[in-house]
Amino acid sequence: MVYPEKYIKEISKRTPWIILEPGKLFIMGRSIPENPGDFYRPLQAWITDYTQKYRGSTKIILGFEYINTASMKWIYTILREMSQVKEFARDATITWYYEEGDEDMKDLGLILKSLVVSTFTMIEVEEMDKGRYEMVLAARK
Repeated sequence: MVYPEKYIKEISKRTPWIILEPGKLFIMGRSIPENPGDFYRPLQAWITDYTQKYRGSTKIILGFEYINTASMKWIYTILREMSQVKEFARDATITWYYEEGDEDMKDLGLILKSLVVSTFTMIEVEEMDKGRYEMVLAARK
Protein backbone atom coordinates (compact mmCIF):
# COMPACT_ATOMS: atom_id res chain seq x y z
CA MET A 1 0.00 0.00 0.00
CA VAL A 2 1.26 3.48 -0.86
CA TYR A 3 1.11 6.14 1.83
CA PRO A 4 1.56 9.86 1.42
CA GLU A 5 5.15 10.99 1.03
CA LYS A 6 6.91 12.23 4.14
CA TYR A 7 5.83 15.79 4.94
CA ILE A 8 8.25 18.13 6.70
CA LYS A 9 7.78 21.76 7.67
CA GLU A 10 10.71 23.38 9.44
CA ILE A 11 10.14 25.32 12.63
CA SER A 12 9.93 29.11 12.46
CA LYS A 13 9.22 31.90 14.93
CA ARG A 14 5.50 31.62 14.10
CA THR A 15 4.97 28.00 13.09
CA PRO A 16 5.67 24.58 14.60
CA TRP A 17 8.07 21.92 13.41
CA ILE A 18 6.07 19.28 11.59
CA ILE A 19 7.20 15.82 10.52
CA LEU A 20 4.56 13.47 9.16
CA GLU A 21 5.53 9.97 8.07
CA PRO A 22 4.06 6.48 8.34
CA GLY A 23 3.96 5.55 12.01
CA LYS A 24 4.73 9.04 13.34
CA LEU A 25 3.05 12.45 13.35
CA PHE A 26 5.18 15.08 15.10
CA ILE A 27 4.04 18.68 15.68
CA MET A 28 5.92 20.82 18.20
CA GLY A 29 6.68 24.50 18.59
CA ARG A 30 4.82 27.79 18.51
CA SER A 31 1.69 28.02 16.39
CA ILE A 32 0.70 31.56 15.48
CA PRO A 33 0.72 31.47 11.66
CA GLU A 34 -0.58 34.54 9.85
CA ASN A 35 -3.15 32.40 8.06
CA PRO A 36 -3.83 29.17 9.99
CA GLY A 37 -6.00 27.79 7.17
CA ASP A 38 -3.21 28.09 4.62
CA PHE A 39 -0.76 26.58 7.09
CA TYR A 40 -2.84 23.65 8.38
CA ARG A 41 -4.86 22.71 5.26
CA PRO A 42 -1.98 20.75 3.63
CA LEU A 43 -1.35 19.03 6.95
CA GLN A 44 -5.01 18.05 7.22
CA ALA A 45 -5.02 16.74 3.63
CA TRP A 46 -1.94 14.60 4.33
CA ILE A 47 -3.49 13.20 7.51
CA THR A 48 -6.84 12.51 5.83
CA ASP A 49 -5.08 10.49 3.14
CA TYR A 50 -2.89 8.76 5.72
CA THR A 51 -5.71 7.71 8.05
CA GLN A 52 -7.64 6.21 5.16
CA LYS A 53 -4.70 4.09 3.97
CA TYR A 54 -2.40 3.30 6.89
CA ARG A 55 -3.00 0.35 9.17
CA GLY A 56 -0.62 -0.08 12.06
CA SER A 57 0.39 1.84 15.13
CA THR A 58 0.96 5.57 14.90
CA LYS A 59 2.64 7.81 17.46
CA ILE A 60 1.19 11.31 17.50
CA ILE A 61 3.50 13.73 19.29
CA LEU A 62 2.18 17.20 20.08
CA GLY A 63 3.70 20.02 22.09
CA PHE A 64 3.26 23.75 21.89
CA GLU A 65 5.18 26.57 23.48
CA TYR A 66 2.16 28.67 22.50
CA ILE A 67 -0.82 28.02 20.24
CA ASN A 68 -3.44 30.58 19.24
CA THR A 69 -7.15 29.84 19.12
CA ALA A 70 -7.34 29.49 15.33
CA SER A 71 -4.48 26.97 15.30
CA MET A 72 -6.05 25.05 18.17
CA LYS A 73 -9.26 24.71 16.16
CA TRP A 74 -7.26 23.12 13.34
CA ILE A 75 -5.49 20.71 15.70
CA TYR A 76 -8.83 19.75 17.23
CA THR A 77 -10.41 19.24 13.80
CA ILE A 78 -7.52 17.03 12.69
CA LEU A 79 -7.62 14.92 15.87
CA ARG A 80 -11.40 14.58 15.64
CA GLU A 81 -11.11 13.44 12.04
CA MET A 82 -8.53 10.82 13.03
CA SER A 83 -10.77 9.61 15.86
CA GLN A 84 -13.61 8.98 13.42
CA VAL A 85 -11.56 6.31 11.61
CA LYS A 86 -12.00 3.59 14.22
CA GLU A 87 -9.23 1.28 12.99
CA PHE A 88 -6.79 4.17 13.00
CA ALA A 89 -7.87 5.61 16.35
CA ARG A 90 -7.57 2.23 18.05
CA ASP A 91 -3.88 1.89 17.08
CA ALA A 92 -2.85 5.53 17.60
CA THR A 93 -1.20 6.92 20.72
CA ILE A 94 -1.10 10.64 21.40
CA THR A 95 1.52 12.28 23.60
CA TRP A 96 0.92 15.89 24.63
CA TYR A 97 3.96 17.78 25.95
CA TYR A 98 3.52 20.97 27.94
CA GLU A 99 5.85 23.21 29.91
CA GLU A 100 5.98 23.03 33.68
CA GLY A 101 3.68 25.67 35.16
CA ASP A 102 1.85 26.35 31.88
CA GLU A 103 -1.70 25.70 33.02
CA ASP A 104 -3.19 26.83 29.69
CA MET A 105 -1.28 24.16 27.73
CA LYS A 106 -2.07 21.57 30.38
CA ASP A 107 -5.77 22.45 30.19
CA LEU A 108 -5.73 22.25 26.38
CA GLY A 109 -4.22 18.79 26.67
CA LEU A 110 -6.94 17.73 29.10
CA ILE A 111 -9.64 19.05 26.78
CA LEU A 112 -8.18 17.19 23.80
CA LYS A 113 -7.80 14.04 25.88
CA SER A 114 -11.52 14.14 26.67
CA LEU A 115 -12.42 14.46 22.98
CA VAL A 116 -10.42 11.62 21.41
CA VAL A 117 -10.67 7.86 21.68
CA SER A 118 -6.97 7.10 21.24
CA THR A 119 -4.60 6.51 24.14
CA PHE A 120 -3.58 9.99 25.32
CA THR A 121 -0.59 10.69 27.57
CA MET A 122 0.39 14.07 28.98
CA ILE A 123 4.01 14.83 29.83
CA GLU A 124 5.13 17.90 31.74
CA VAL A 125 8.62 19.11 30.79
CA GLU A 126 10.86 21.75 32.28
CA GLU A 127 11.01 23.87 29.13
CA MET A 128 9.54 23.85 25.63
CA ASP A 129 12.24 24.84 23.14
CA LYS A 130 13.92 23.48 20.02
CA GLY A 131 16.35 21.44 22.12
CA ARG A 132 13.39 19.74 23.79
CA TYR A 133 11.71 19.10 20.44
CA GLU A 134 14.88 17.49 19.09
CA MET A 135 15.21 15.35 22.23
CA VAL A 136 11.60 14.17 21.97
CA LEU A 137 11.98 13.43 18.27
CA ALA A 138 15.17 11.41 18.81
CA ALA A 139 13.58 9.41 21.63
CA ARG A 140 10.49 8.58 19.56
CA LYS A 141 12.30 7.03 16.59
